[in-house]
This record gives sequence, C-alpha cells and structure tokens, in this order.
Amino acid sequence: MIVGQPPPPINSDVAGAQVAVVIVNYRTPDLTKHCLAALRRERDRLPKLKAVIVDGGSGDESAEVLEKAIVDPACADWVSFIPLAINGGYGWANNQAILSLAREQNPPEFIHILNPDAEVREGALAHLINELLSHPKCGAAGSKLLAPSGREVASAFRFPSIGRELVAGAQSDALGRLLGVAPTVVSSNQSTEVDWVSGASVMFRAETLRDVGLFDDGFFLYFEEVELMHRMKAKGWSVLHVSESRVVHIEGASTGGAAARAQPRIWYESRQRYFALTGGPVSMIGANLAWLVGRGAGLLKSLLGRSSHGDGLRISDLFRFGFVSLKAEPSVPSLGDPPGEPPAWMGRR
Repeated sequence: MIVGQPPPPINSDVAGAQVAVVIVNYRTPDLTKHCLAALRRERDRLPKLKAVIVDGGSGDESAEVLEKAIVDPACADWVSFIPLAINGGYGWANNQAILSLAREQNPPEFIHILNPDAEVREGALAHLINELLSHPKCGAAGSKLLAPSGREVASAFRFPSIGRELVAGAQSDALGRLLGVAPTVVSSNQSTEVDWVSGASVMFRAETLRDVGLFDDGFFLYFEEVELMHRMKAKGWSVLHVSESRVVHIEGASTGGAAARAQPRIWYESRQRYFALTGGPVSMIGANLAWLVGRGAGLLKSLLGRSSHGDGLRISDLFRFGFVSLKAEPSVPSLGDPPGEPPAWMGRR
C-alpha cells in the first residue's frame, strides 16, 4: 500500500473551501468509478467537496454505467453527471463542466481537474487547497504523481523551449548540461514553483480562470494544460508543484515520446499549436529545426557506435504533421460563457 503524506491540519478555511472536482471519462467507466471511490473518502475533511463527471462522447456503455453509479446514495448528494454528445477533446470536455459550474448559484472557488486513471491519497486535496490559500497569487497547484509501485512519475515541468527541443531530439542529457539547458522535468520533495504541472491532478483557482480564460479548445489532446499555464504565468499567476499531495496515476503519466508514437498527428499538431500560440511562427519553426538538428546529432552518435537511446519519435511524422500551419488563432472561452459551443479544432478538420 502506498501511503501519502499526512494531511495538513484542517482549519476552518480548508474545511470550508468550495471545491469542485472535474473528471472526464472516455471509455473508462470502471477507472472513473474507482477514482470517484477514492475521492469520496476526502469528503470527511472537505464537507463542501463535490464532483462533476463528464462523459466525453464515449459512444459505448460509459454514460449508462456512470449514470447508474452516481444515483448510489454514497454519491447522489455530491456528484453530478454531464454526458456530452461529441468527443470534443480533453480541454473542451473539461471546459463544459467548468462553464456549467460557473453558472451555479454558489460557484466553486477552486476547480480540481482529475484524470479517471488517478487515485487520490489521503489529504491530497487538502494539501492543494492549503497551498492555494497560503499563496494568493498561485493560480494552480499540482500533485506529485506516483506509479502503483510507489515510483515517482514526472509531474512538474519547465516550459518547452528551443533549447529543450534540441536536447530532446539528441536524447542527450550531457548535451543539455554542456549548453546550460535546464531539464524539462522538475523533481522536488517540497512545494516549489514551477512552469507547469501535469493535468492528471491539478487544482485551479476560479479567480485565475476568470482572469486568463479556460483551456484553449483548438487543442484536441496534449499541450492544453501547458498552454493554459503559460497564459497564467504571463499574467502574473504562479504555479506550484505540491509534493505533499500524492496521487497514484494508475496508467502512468504519458511522456511526449509515448504520445507521439501512439497518436502522431494529434501530438505533433498540438505541439505545433503550442509553440505558435506562445511564441509565434519563429518559435514554432525554431523548435522544429532545433529538434531536427538534435536528432541528426543523435543519429550520428549512433552511427559512431556510441551509446544512444531513441525516444521513438520519427522525423517523417514531424514533417507530415508538425509544419501544417505557421499561425494559430487562440480559442479560449471566458468563465462567464455558456457551455455547448463546439471546439475550434473541429472547424479545421
């Protein structure tokens, strides 16, 4: 059994916090129910905690299974369900729940995005709330993710950059050290400010989302939380990785390489959109060229017989999907908008 950090003292501010957890299901109803069962235990210390389960247009039996689950007396008074007619993507599905919550008579002050393949450990949410209450300019606080074995999984990061793309292409930590490029992954055993945290378990301050907007629905999957936190940092909000908040990520956090191998078009188009939105065409082209130069160096190293580990990313996929457009227009709903508008990415397909 994996034991989380002891929960912080539950003062009246933490116990009284209005928190809504959003869980987006896509064809994983059993995982979603397991996630909800772990979350239910947190209500003993957070009596105002509620949850919204969103089915992202699964097209299987998910909606029926989850509708039956939430009428259970253990869930009926604090869990609601939103079945979506289309699979509009991860960020868009989360937006639908957040927009609906914002229209309630007593909207939550904190919104926790939680993956269905995540299992919160004791006190995980209380630790996040405590950090957000202690740091008024903190807009998002993310948990430390663990594999079921207890091994730490990457959950806090620095923003993508041209230098980091060069190092990623070469798959050489030594090159990063030589060039003074800080690694992408941040590892810390205490709460620390970072650029962005994993969307598998992250709590947002509603005030921050009102200021910067929600997930950009031009992304279908991947990079949406990175871009959102980039906007937050640009407007003066901080992001904290809260190591005391422990969450077991049953499926394991996806790495860029694994995602790109599984769904190359989606991953590369999202990567391209991120660089174009945050730095313009020059940034996007520079990132691609840097990765290609790094990959060339890595291949040369392999030919010379020196050790080199590949990440499975393919140059052909970068050219097929990573240079689709030099521009990207933001599509960011405001917190006061009504839910239901289709995602922007659908207009491009």
